Amino acid sequence: MTSSTPPFSVQIVPVTPFQQNCSIIRAPNGDAAVVDPGGEPDKIMAAAEKMGAKIVKIWLTHGHLDHAGAAEEIKRRTGAPIEGPQKEEVFWLSQIRENWRRFGIEDGDDCTPDRWLEDGDTLDLDGIEFKVVYTPGHTPGHVVIYHEDQKLAFVGDVLFAGSIGRTDFPRGDQQTLVNSITQKLWPLGDDMRFIPGHGPMSTFGAERKTNPFVADSVTGYAGAPKDGGPSAPGVAKRWL
Repeated sequence: MTSSTPPFSVQIVPVTPFQQNCSIIRAPNGDAAVVDPGGEPDKIMAAAEKMGAKIVKIWLTHGHLDHAGAAEEIKRRTGAPIEGPQKEEVFWLSQIRENWRRFGIEDGDDCTPDRWLEDGDTLDLDGIEFKVVYTPGHTPGHVVIYHEDQKLAFVGDVLFAGSIGRTDFPRGDQQTLVNSITQKLWPLGDDMRFIPGHGPMSTFGAERKTNPFVADSVTGYAGAPKDGGPSAPGVAKRWL
């Protein structure tokens, strides 16, 4: 008999003045991964304790200050390794403290992950497998982390309910971002729910219908490509 009990629970903890959606994923044994601990480590640790969760993994979607600013502090307190993003994100991870200072805030540490992630990698939390897709555009080393069976994705700042990530920062590119969304996220299924870096949850299907930046009516996307997948030459031309 197959158990209907979900293999993990998730709590969203908004942190930093930007109200970034830090997520704590708790496995049944109490081990937990914290996704994008952007700041306020005391708040994150308190939320984990209230859940009965022990943080054993730190997963980053990208290196912006509000997503990775507390990663090193959480690591110091827990010993948990930092996994992700993709290696190009050293560009942002190496200037977290400097960027916070531009807002007049002395907070956050530059971050050095223990493991860089690549497209197709997997992450493990007490035997629960999460998958990784490389989704540049908002930043050069952005990744999305998702659980296939539970239909849940942690998308950082790639996609929002009704919007997409900014591309006016250094090394951002809107065409690349749209390609990442249509070629890497949409094929995961319309029923994939997602927790964005800011704001409410949504589903890929809902965004394909109504998102003014990446709805199918805007991009012309009509399903997964049939001539070799997302990396096939010329695929991007189908959508924009």
